[in-house]
Amino acid sequence: MNADQPPERTPDGHHVVIRGRKWRATDPSVPEETAARLRRHLMSARRAVRSATTAGDEQAERAARSRVNRAKTALGERGTPWWEQSGEERRRRWEVGLESLDAEDGD
Repeated sequence: MNADQPPERTPDGHHVVIRGRKWRATDPSVPEETAARLRRHLMSARRAVRSATTAGDEQAERAARSRVNRAKTALGERGTPWWEQSGEERRRRWEVGLESLDAEDGD
């Protein structure tokens, strides 16, 4: 896989395959603008995990890992599988997740 093409998907579309490993795919019903904002939060939180780990700051690391989890859950990559949720449950999941992450960042 290169950066110019999307990862391989399983036939049911529920997972992507990256370097031979299967991962849950992002919920395709998340609007692209919302998904982009959630991915920005995710990458920021991952950078914060790295910084906290490097600094040996366990409290900051826990907080950053919590933000990673909230972003991935809002994207549908964790928690109840998105294909098992109603449209309303899916919409609520990403709206609540984004609201929480935005509030924490002060956006």
